[in-house]
Amino acid sequence: MGKDGASISDDEWERFLREAEAGTQGAPEEPSARARMVARKLGEETGPPEAWRAYRPARRRSKGWYVVGLLVAVGLAVVALAPGRVVGWFAGDEGGNTPLAAESERPSQPPATESAAQLPTLDKPFRGSPAAQWSDGTAGIHLPAAHATGWMSKAQVAQALDRTRDFLSASSLEPAVLSGKRPSKAIALINPHQRDVQDFLATAFSTPSREDDPLLLFSRFSTTDVRLVGDVIKTRGRITYKEGDRGSVEVATDVTYVYPVRAASGSNEVARTIVRREVVMSWDDPAKVVIEPGTFSLVSYKVDTTNGGCDTFTGYLTPEFRDERASSGSGDGPEVDPYDRSKSMDARMREAEDAGCGTATRT
Repeated sequence: MGKDGASISDDEWERFLREAEAGTQGAPEEPSARARMVARKLGEETGPPEAWRAYRPARRRSKGWYVVGLLVAVGLAVVALAPGRVVGWFAGDEGGNTPLAAESERPSQPPATESAAQLPTLDKPFRGSPAAQWSDGTAGIHLPAAHATGWMSKAQVAQALDRTRDFLSASSLEPAVLSGKRPSKAIALINPHQRDVQDFLATAFSTPSREDDPLLLFSRFSTTDVRLVGDVIKTRGRITYKEGDRGSVEVATDVTYVYPVRAASGSNEVARTIVRREVVMSWDDPAKVVIEPGTFSLVSYKVDTTNGGCDTFTGYLTPEFRDERASSGSGDGPEVDPYDRSKSMDARMREAEDAGCGTATRT
């Protein structure tokens, strides 16, 4: 949607792309060739295209005392912005303050720390957390104004941005997906001609592993073990874009999601799982890249998780609760504030290196 409120329908979008394909001079390149190019761009890596989709940190889980003693498991996650100068977030119960304005740029510092621990409850699952002032669902994801870029007009860029946010919703906010279902709507937006990505998806959902983990792109819980508390997921993040290779529109997303959960056994204890993802996608010119109308090519994707499991590759986020944390001990990695969005995930990776499961300062 552009500033003037204009938008283009799915039919118009597809017709435009078909017309662009019809005007092609010479055959477009296969997406896998483009993937190899991206791999070199990201790290001068050699070998098969797997490198570009595996450009991500190792999943980590850290454990630490939450202010006055709530031990938390964490997987080096970095979560959302809130300027440190805002000091009134935790002055009252959850929801007592106006939601923060959308994050249009990277913050300069982490959110303020509450003066006293306020543990989450079934009625107030975000209490004691900066996420209490975040927006719900896609409302917490800043969408920039659209401008003509690369091969796309202003209206087409607006459509691409809307569909980018649709992907984030379908991959990380859709109730059925969060309950462990296959993220069909999200997968349908990924270029089916990226054979390496399609192979990754097929393997990730059938036999998940460190290298082929669906949690790199999707948030899923096993309802056999845990249940979401309420129907609100708090988010903080932004979408940006620029002209990419071959005149494409390259869209970068950096979003943190906070999921309140309880044990499926019926316990009243509320824990929070925090996931930060950076996903870069390319809305390609069909005259230059083999792509289906209305889909994008994946460039890179990374994930950090807090209380989502460390070195447990089941295809589901696996939060821990108080008794489990007490028996499993503390993490051996560095301390991490999962709500600090003042640094990129790349910077966090360089700091943490391969230190294993870190320690969350709060959840």
